[in-house]
Amino acid sequence: MTQTLTVLGVETSCDETAAAVVRLSSSGVEVLSSVVASQIDAHIPYGGVVPEIAARAHVEVVDTIIERALAEAGTGFADLSGIAATAGPGLVGGVMVGLSAAKAMAMARGLPLMAVNHLEGHAVSPRLEGAAPYPFLLLLVSGGHCQLLAVEEIGRYARLGSTIDDAAGEAFDKIAASLGLPYPGGPALERLAAGGDASRFPLPRALLGRRDCDFSFSGLKTAAARMAEGIENDADRRDLAASVQAAIARQLSERSERAMVLFAQTHAPAERLFVVAGGVAANGAVRAALQASATAHGFGFAAPPLKYCTDNAAMIALAGAERLAAGLVDGLDAAARPRWPLDEAAALANPVHKPGRKGAKA
Repeated sequence: MTQTLTVLGVETSCDETAAAVVRLSSSGVEVLSSVVASQIDAHIPYGGVVPEIAARAHVEVVDTIIERALAEAGTGFADLSGIAATAGPGLVGGVMVGLSAAKAMAMARGLPLMAVNHLEGHAVSPRLEGAAPYPFLLLLVSGGHCQLLAVEEIGRYARLGSTIDDAAGEAFDKIAASLGLPYPGGPALERLAAGGDASRFPLPRALLGRRDCDFSFSGLKTAAARMAEGIENDADRRDLAASVQAAIARQLSERSERAMVLFAQTHAPAERLFVVAGGVAANGAVRAALQASATAHGFGFAAPPLKYCTDNAAMIALAGAERLAAGLVDGLDAAARPRWPLDEAAALANPVHKPGRKGAKA
């Protein structure tokens, strides 16, 4: 690219209030600042994120976080090329806070607005540091999402597989809770699994009769929770945690390998890059298993640095900068969306979650 773009990003889709300034130029990507305010302490008593508490917390600190991001970057509004904000998917009350703040700044300063899909932010997150050229095969795996996508360029995605029930990160968190581990459960379960025997507890393998790229973690979650009820000593808890971690890593690897075969049918060897992004990408055992799968199938491997695996605004700012460079600018009427698939055509043609009965009991 010939122009240099400096974009402020705002992220408020769940329980982190984040702002960042990213510069995109012909020499690459430079993260000028990345500020994240966590709400973990506010949600610990409830064992998970409470949407109303999260939205109120965003309102209280979003302006301060934006000011900090601009100050740490050494930039003012006059230095910005545009403003990006998460517009979904996520907890819609929180999404509205960040998106409204971005709209106000864009309108007041006459700057372009980019309403960014949170999943697109994760998709570009490995590009914040290191090379992850388009096109690539993406596994997006987090607390709320688990899907495989062919990423051709910014704004062009094809879904190859998705979870039909729970996300991998949700399974980690719920099983961790059944083992008596504190919130957030995923990192706590990984720490407990260290030194455990991953072959000790036999856990169910999902969708064995299907050869597609879809995931299912509901049965694993239920089976592990029942096993946890009969555990009384720390050694057994470690072994169950290790078994759960291995089972999740195995399913992610198996489905990713199927997607690699499909991706390789339409992409030259030089384009075969496997990218893993999202909070679960920070799990060491999962990352190692996926990297081994990529190597075995002749794919390069890329993942964001650990600080960009979980929710952050740097990835939103970069997605916004890439969209601005491509002329993909949004109006001030951009809506906050609780659900927003990257491949909307596939979601409409073949929805993963089909509606059930209508009526009072639905």
